[in-house]
Amino acid sequence: MSLGVVVVAHVPEMATGLAKLLQNIAPSVAITAAGGNSVGALGTSMDQIEHAFKKNTAGELLVFYDFGSARRNIELAAAFGEKNIYIYDAAFTEGAYTAATLLAAGQDRAAINAAIQKLVIK
Repeated sequence: MSLGVVVVAHVPEMATGLAKLLQNIAPSVAITAAGGNSVGALGTSMDQIEHAFKKNTAGELLVFYDFGSARRNIELAAAFGEKNIYIYDAAFTEGAYTAATLLAAGQDRAAINAAIQKLVIK
């Protein structure tokens, strides 16, 4: 099953900006973003996260988030979806960057997990 990346942030521009960077670095990797609450203000939204999961063409998703309530909303969205979701408690930018570049290089989830373990901060 294919692996993709989802980034979730409280600030919409953080999520979309990081996703844009990753798409340029790893254009072969499915990358989507969810940022802000349901009206685009600061916060996170389970509905927006669920949409990012559905929009991502990969069957399994490596999910990176900035902090706090984002994880809870990711877990809720994952409970309603059909894809395998792997949530990483790693440095937001560095973790997503590492995952995207390793996926682009053809690495599997085990190799990605090993690399990201060095970035766990939460």
